[in-house]
Amino acid sequence: MALMDFIKKQFIDVIHWTEEGDDVLAYRYPMQDFEIQYGAQLTVRDSQMAVFVNEGQVADVFGPGMYKLTTQTLPLLTNLKNWDKLFESPFKSEVYFFSTRLRLDRKWGTPNPITIRDKDFGMVRMRAFGMYSYKLKDPGLFYKEISGTREEYLVDDLDGQLRNLTIAAMTDLFGESGVPFIDMAANQMEFGKAMKEKLVPVFERYGLELDAFAVQNVSLPEELQKILDTKIGMNMIGDMGRYTQYQTANAIPLAAQNEGGLAGIGAGLGAGVGIGQAVAGAMAGAMTPGAAAAPAAAVPAAAAAVAAVSADDVVATLEKLHGLVAKGILSQAEFDAKKAELLGKLS
Repeated sequence: MALMDFIKKQFIDVIHWTEEGDDVLAYRYPMQDFEIQYGAQLTVRDSQMAVFVNEGQVADVFGPGMYKLTTQTLPLLTNLKNWDKLFESPFKSEVYFFSTRLRLDRKWGTPNPITIRDKDFGMVRMRAFGMYSYKLKDPGLFYKEISGTREEYLVDDLDGQLRNLTIAAMTDLFGESGVPFIDMAANQMEFGKAMKEKLVPVFERYGLELDAFAVQNVSLPEELQKILDTKIGMNMIGDMGRYTQYQTANAIPLAAQNEGGLAGIGAGLGAGVGIGQAVAGAMAGAMTPGAAAAPAAAVPAAAAAVAAVSADDVVATLEKLHGLVAKGILSQAEFDAKKAELLGKLS
């Protein structure tokens, strides 16, 4: 009976893995009740590693090559089993193969805006996305920390974890560096290098090696981007007086085409404050030798627009300016100066 049981036993004398597809990181060799024949052949291909696990403990790790499994090629397993040097019987052990190929074109990004403290804008919400590549470097550590005894562990199973680790590292990097958002957005390559340096030990913690990390875009949500664009425009213009002149100069060609001519510019600007000065400045800059002179009635019409400034117009303008202060576009000092100027026109 014992002889029949022995004959019925199935022995494995060749162990190898031919990867099918490119999405498997770890693969458990199908053992079931099979036993590995002493002297069996283990083949580990390029871009693979194999791990022998005995009773839940990593016993031996093999890199690419062909091995004859004996007590000489399984030293750690031999010690765990307390085998003597003459051991030649079949044995049981779980065998896991790991793919060490480079994993390219892995995407990361912020599914929702993250809140950071920026020294230029205060608390802001930002988005970012990019790409990275990595490979499995330490299969024993990866087995202990990530894949475990699963039959297969896929690349997609790891993406979510790595993406969350990336977002956490990015948030810390912004907080630690103190670099303004504007500078980060303008130097995405340097930002990517800093991110890679921060993430290298995070990947090593799981037996992985980060190969490359790239930041493709850093941006603010749409509503904050509009405020930023407005602030940038105001900084480029310089002050409210020059801004009014700029608007007036753009409005002159349109006003000349409409009924009422230049007299309608005041309404188009909202409050009509400083129209006379703005028209004079715009006209002086626009006049060139040979250019046609403006109709004589234009200047009295513009003067009439200035004279028509009312308390309601001033109040409306102040409310708009106060809104810009609340959004951080104007400073309190700029608002107070403009307020004094407007109130002075009512006296």
